[in-house]
Amino acid sequence: MINYLFSILTLVTIYGIAASSLNVLVGYAGIFSVAHAIFFGIGAYTGAQFALLVSPDVVLACLAAAATSGVFSLLLAVPALRVRGEYFVAAALGLQMVGVTVFSEAHALTGGHGGLVGIPPATLFGMDVSSPGAFLLVCALMLALVLYAIRRLMRLSFGRALMSIRDNETAAESFGKNVPKLKTLAMFVGCAFAGVAGTLFAFNLMFVNVESFTFEQSILMLAMVVIGGVGTLSGPLIGAIVLLSLPALLSFIPFIPPTEIGTVQQFIYGALMTLLMIFRPSGIAGKL
Repeated sequence: MINYLFSILTLVTIYGIAASSLNVLVGYAGIFSVAHAIFFGIGAYTGAQFALLVSPDVVLACLAAAATSGVFSLLLAVPALRVRGEYFVAAALGLQMVGVTVFSEAHALTGGHGGLVGIPPATLFGMDVSSPGAFLLVCALMLALVLYAIRRLMRLSFGRALMSIRDNETAAESFGKNVPKLKTLAMFVGCAFAGVAGTLFAFNLMFVNVESFTFEQSILMLAMVVIGGVGTLSGPLIGAIVLLSLPALLSFIPFIPPTEIGTVQQFIYGALMTLLMIFRPSGIAGKL
């Protein structure tokens, strides 16, 4: 039972990082991305390959994944600098579809549909941290570092400039803000943090395949941000706690068959988002 609890908490911390990284784009920069699972996946595959070929050190693997996902964020930056609104959402959706196809077909890098297996146990400076309790502690520390970094960034002039773009891009540009540069940096930061989450995800499962990085995963991360509170520091983590604890809670309800838990879960996700949009559009952690 304790190991099951550790596994749930570990997933909460990992998705807390992923949702917080998406919040940098959606909540602070006003970039509505529906392709975040791709950068989560790039981080997972990079971290897995790094562990398989170089070292299973979780910090080094996270750094490699953050750099790779950050560089690939330019794929999202190009449409973000050229189009806005629903046109950008359509472009991001196209990137999500292309990314899933690449993950499925690039067998040498991703293992294709079979995925990458045999990822070695995580280490930290030579120490084995693959046990459930130790790895949960590593993930919690990573979450704390990411939240601290985001908090610091948003209190700098960079963060204030991002929020001015979110509130009124035209006005920000007229006041001399370099909108293309700021958007590109925001996407680099957000996608780099997504890469960190992806690496932790790969170490946690010791296996990765394309099914973990589909459009549904992008929507799940977006739901965590929206339900928790867009543009708040704690909101994405709260959203991750709510949405990831739900399947575990549903499994204890005797009249819901195990085969129907997924359907009920999706219904509750949708109902939660609808009710929040009506009665509390700022999310659980947002201002009234």
